[in-house]
Amino acid sequence: MNPINKFTSSRLHNLLGSTRKSRIISASAIFLAVCAFGAAGVAPLAPDASDLPVKTIAQDIQLPDLSSQITALQQQEASQKYVHEEKIRAGDTLATLLNRLGVEDDAAETFIKKDKTARAIMQLRSGKRVQAQTDENGNLLWLKATVVDGKDNPVKNIMVSRSGDAEFTAEETAAKLERRVEMRAREITTSLYAATDSSSDGSSLPDTVVAQIIEMFSTNIDFRSDLKRGDRFNVVYETFWQDGEFVRAGRILAGEFTNKGTTYQSVWFEDPLTKSGGGYFSFDGKSLKKAFLKSPLEFSRISSGFGMRSHPISGNWKQHKGTDFAAATGTPIRAAGDGVIDFSGVQGGYGNVIVIKHWANYTTAYAHMSRFGAGMKKGAKVSQGDIIGYVGTTGWSTGAHLHYEFRVAGEAKDPNKLNITAQAPLTTGELARFKSVAGDMIHRFALLRPNSNTSNLAAK
Repeated sequence: MNPINKFTSSRLHNLLGSTRKSRIISASAIFLAVCAFGAAGVAPLAPDASDLPVKTIAQDIQLPDLSSQITALQQQEASQKYVHEEKIRAGDTLATLLNRLGVEDDAAETFIKKDKTARAIMQLRSGKRVQAQTDENGNLLWLKATVVDGKDNPVKNIMVSRSGDAEFTAEETAAKLERRVEMRAREITTSLYAATDSSSDGSSLPDTVVAQIIEMFSTNIDFRSDLKRGDRFNVVYETFWQDGEFVRAGRILAGEFTNKGTTYQSVWFEDPLTKSGGGYFSFDGKSLKKAFLKSPLEFSRISSGFGMRSHPISGNWKQHKGTDFAAATGTPIRAAGDGVIDFSGVQGGYGNVIVIKHWANYTTAYAHMSRFGAGMKKGAKVSQGDIIGYVGTTGWSTGAHLHYEFRVAGEAKDPNKLNITAQAPLTTGELARFKSVAGDMIHRFALLRPNSNTSNLAAK
């Protein structure tokens, strides 16, 4: 062997070690040392950043035209439009109304005063709403309002519009109302009217709806004396709105009243096919319009019933052939049933009296009136619930009250002891259509009732 090779081999053997483990460790260390040396040798080869070439770029940036932007903003402000809304106040003049609406336009004021159509705006009653649109200078662009009839029902809308620099036009259109169906539930704590005032939900029932509730159930409930604390009623009725503003309440579509544990129900039905006129029915399709109201007065008390009594003027013991209802002078008197005026005038001790002839041989008399209702003359037709006169103390009377008589073949009878049938029932076809309407109202009542309801339905 070459001495050099032998020496190298020997040195390498000594360097790596004599055992397998020591040789592996030594080899790894040598490899890492070589890598480190190589990295150190390569690093200085990267160029110095300060030696790199620098390139300068110049670019023009266009600034915004501030003058044009200011001009645009000024034009935008000049085209601003404002909408104002006000309600008519007591003592308002056209000038004060326009001033509150932000209108500073003499030409518009002159036009409204002179134009036949626009002039109706000046006749609006207190509380009615008026809207107007103006520009930034107070020039009127348009003005609109709704004119109502004597019963506060909208009849037409009036629109005044600018058609030129100082020219205006006025037009009227029929009022278009939005119909809504509302539901309410109430519990009697003191009185019916207290229950219908604003409740915890902030809502109150319109007076016309309350009046319909009384009329609807007055054949079964005497609202003067029958109501008890804890009685409940649910009602579904229609309301009419225009431009989001309440206009009036309409008809009660369905109602139920629980009095002394007995529930009376009623639903309005007008056959869409026959269109023969609607009426109220029980949920089984029986007509609820009984022949006669239980009381001709909405609220009063019976001061003297039918039967023997001591006459308040003569003092003699004799039969009282009617029912006396104590009430204030001027209280409206309602027709107890459909019929025709048979007598209207002064009649001895009855004073001002009206006699209504109903079908068959039934008549009713209403005495001691202070005055008669409009058009209540012999031969005039009346419907159940119509106002025929007002309570007074004419004739042989010691105080304001209504003397009411129910007569059969001219003989006075106690109406509480008579059993008079209601109207004819629905036909088979009408009943099928009625069930669809009644089903919807039954569902609504289910939503209104409290969770536990153990009252009995009244037998019809």
